[in-house]
Amino acid sequence: MKKKLAKLEKTPLQRQAIYQEHASKNKKLVKLEKTLLEGKKGEKGGEMDLAKGALLASGVETEQEFNRYLPKVDRLYQRIADTLCDLFEKGSDWEKAKGIFDWLWLVKPHRYEYGGSFRLAEVLDAQLGESDKVGNCLGLTLLYNVLAQRFGLMVGAAHLEDAFGLGPHLFTVLYTGGRTIDIENIFYDGFDYRGHRGAPLRGVDRESGKGKREEWGDRELIADIYHSVANEFFASGKWERAIENYDKAITLHPKYTRAYLNKGIALVQMGRTEEAGEWFR
Repeated sequence: MKKKLAKLEKTPLQRQAIYQEHASKNKKLVKLEKTLLEGKKGEKGGEMDLAKGALLASGVETEQEFNRYLPKVDRLYQRIADTLCDLFEKGSDWEKAKGIFDWLWLVKPHRYEYGGSFRLAEVLDAQLGESDKVGNCLGLTLLYNVLAQRFGLMVGAAHLEDAFGLGPHLFTVLYTGGRTIDIENIFYDGFDYRGHRGAPLRGVDRESGKGKREEWGDRELIADIYHSVANEFFASGKWERAIENYDKAITLHPKYTRAYLNKGIALVQMGRTEEAGEWFR
């Protein structure tokens, strides 16, 4: 038995070859992430689409895994299109947007989970799989926006510093006919939601206590994924990995105050207090 086991052990050269093969598989992802962070045009002359950016930020590690999840977006898109084909042929943007929303909730009526997943890969698996829960507000907003964009709808997101007394919150914003429609993905009746209309665009409304509302595009949404990944590393004491992801969030969203603060706190944890002070300003 010992002799058989010895034959299975890898030599240093074999281990190096495996490492090089693994690194080679990831070259495309490194290149794609560099394109994303530097704000360059995508492979087909346009900005990188939200699905690809979200998968990269979510921590998909290999090209094989990356290529496995993109078809899942297409599969989900096709299921909705097949079910609502008449609506998408003749309906208005408002009707199409509501059709997508209603379909997602019909298939997964308990899909929101406080503290649930924000990673697009995990959210896709949950929506397509057996799980009752799909994701948190970021995860559900990402999924909805990815699908809405596939159907040609103009959507963004809105960020609140505090909502429902639970802290930072995200939801979808539909732009159609010269107006905006809030889509609150955590409620089954959240389409054309009116509850956030009173949130000020800047600062905090002292009378209502509602936190400021910032409208975000795809880059800011992807920045929030990096920020959430960083928070997970922070919670497990992996300060350097946390800082790496806070930096990516800041690169994509230079006005993301919370990312600056959290990076500063991570630096303090590493004993780099003088450097940390620069991030608290």
